[in-house]
Order: sequence, then C-alpha cells, then structure tokens
Amino acid sequence: MESLKLGSLEVWPPVVLAPMAGITNAPFRTLCREQGGGLFVCEMITTRALVERNAKTLKMIRFDPSERPRSIQLYGVDPVTVGRAVRMIAEEDLADHVDLNFGCPVPKVTRRGGGSALPYKRNLLRAILREAVRNAGTLPVTMKMRKGIDDDHLTYLDAGRIAVEEGVAAVALHGRTAVQHYGGTADWQAIARLKEAVTDIPVLGNGDIWSAADALRMMAETGCDGVVVGRGCLGRPWLFRDLAAACEGGEERVRPLLGEVAATMDRHATLLAECFGSEQHAVADFRKHVGWYLKGFTVGADLRRRLATSETLAGLREGLAELDPVQPWPDGADAPRGKTHPRDRVHLPVGWLDDPYDLAVPGAEAELDTSGG
Repeated sequence: MESLKLGSLEVWPPVVLAPMAGITNAPFRTLCREQGGGLFVCEMITTRALVERNAKTLKMIRFDPSERPRSIQLYGVDPVTVGRAVRMIAEEDLADHVDLNFGCPVPKVTRRGGGSALPYKRNLLRAILREAVRNAGTLPVTMKMRKGIDDDHLTYLDAGRIAVEEGVAAVALHGRTAVQHYGGTADWQAIARLKEAVTDIPVLGNGDIWSAADALRMMAETGCDGVVVGRGCLGRPWLFRDLAAACEGGEERVRPLLGEVAATMDRHATLLAECFGSEQHAVADFRKHVGWYLKGFTVGADLRRRLATSETLAGLREGLAELDPVQPWPDGADAPRGKTHPRDRVHLPVGWLDDPYDLAVPGAEAELDTSGG
C-alpha cells in the first residue's frame, strides 16, 4: 500500500476524514487525528461566506498549530466566487489543501444547483474546477462527488475526466446517487469503474466503510488509492487507529471498554467547551454524539436520556460516572450509524435537467451565506 500523493502533499495512511456538517470541527478532528495519521477535513465552508469574511466561517477554519496538513472543503456554484475563495486561502495561508464539494445531497443545497446536483452541468463544473486550480498556487485541489443525481443521470465518469483535464489532484467518489442520500448500499463497482477510467490522479472511495476490514476490502475490490471515512467514525474516533494499523499490515483493533468510551466522551465535550468558549453551547452540541458513542452498549433508557439532555459538563460527567466501566465492546457495533434513509426525489432548480452543458451560473441565492452545510 502506498502513500496518498496530493500534489506536493504525501498522506499516510491513505485515509481521509470526510467533512461532515456539525461534526468535523476542530475538537472532533483532534480526537481522530490523535488515533492515527491521515487527512482530516474541516466542515464544509461556503465560498461566499469566506470571501465576505463571515465571522462564523472564519472561526470554523481555525486550525490547531499541530494540525498538518490543514484541509478545507469549499462549497460554491459560481466559478468567480470559488476562484476568489481559493486564492484567499492560498495567499493568506489558511490551509494546505482545498477540497471542493460536489457530493452534498441535502435539499437546501441541491435545490439551488449545488453539491451533488452541480456535476450534471458539465461546463459549469469545468469552469469551477479551472478557476479553483488556477487560483490555488501550489495548493492541491481535490473534489468529492457522488455517482450522479439518480441512475438516469449519472455524472461521475464525465466529472472524473473533466477533473483530470483541469488539473485536479485527486477525486473521491461516494458510491451513491443523490437520490439515495445515505440509504441502500454503496456501489463500490462504480468506484472501480472510475479508477479504470481515471489513471492520471488518485481515486478515493467512499461509502459503507464501518471498519478497517471494510476499508481494506474496498481498496482490494476497486483498486482505489485510498478511502474517505464519514459516518463510520461517528462516536468512534478510534476507528482511525484501526485504519492506520490495517494499512501497516497489523491485525490489532481497538475495542474499548465502556469506561474508556466514557472518558472519550468527557474529553470530547471538554474540547468543545474550549473551542466554543461556552459550556452550555458545547454540551448542547455534544448531545447528538451520545447515541453514537453508546451504540450497542447496554445502557438504561433513563441514563441515556439524561446523558442526551445534559446542560452542563458537571451533569454530563455525573451521568458518565454511572456507566458500567468494564462493560466490553459490544458485538455488532461496527454497523451502520447515522442517517440511512433514501429520498423520494432530488430537489433541483426548475429546468435543471434540460441541458447538461448549460453554463449558466445559478443565482446569487445558491451561494449560501453560511458555512457548515
């Protein structure tokens, strides 16, 4: 297994933490990064918010001094605005790597022509990639995408070809269409087909990696050059230690006792409080993580409820102290987590599917003025 080469950057192991809104903030990236190497991407940043120097957005792209390489994912639909955002990152040394989001299936993004809807417009995609690469200087620019809007409107092979032609350093494919959202099973054969078609730059695979064994199997079955891990690490930052060990050929896997999980939960909430500067905000933000950390463990409903509704760090710690510290890692915990249901349809701008080569830039309202997805 080789290192992942993104321009001048060399990433080992070839593992990427997928940007997830409200999840991959600095505290969570710290927890994951401490487990093993890789590339750890911050939450999605909106290009408009960045160039307008939105205070919330600027705070989201602050990195710990020890965090290298620093990775930012951008969302945008206007080539000019995307170019300005990338140039700002390069000139002000805000990051070492820029990823472009063409995979988000959330309706508020796709209905404006962004995310996983955008690659359908081949010429618009090309214009955005060209401006991003042209303004990046020495920074590598990569892109993450889905197979397409639905099975009747697949775009990933065209998008991969365009990416190579425009100087993109790597492409990552989530093996689902936008309409699948996170439901069903990821199509790893699509990743294999993209790898066969795109030979000049690395191809990364994403979708249904719940364990280190899944990552190794994806790489073996598809020939991809690395993996992107999203929902599989929710409540399990130590998955990155498993991935590092697996890439080194080791068989040891982390199976923490419930007491060790509780200690990680405490540290996670504490890091959030330090990051946000507000204990109340931090504990409220942490609530969504409780179910993921405790997945599969035997924990009473009342205690789960109290942990998930804590309002202070002290209250959270009181609940964590009641967990059975020697309860072993449960069987079947390496299972799907997070959202899994498909959508009935993809919300798109009126007439979006009429002409796949239309270069018209979506309206200003598509340039979201807030970051984080």
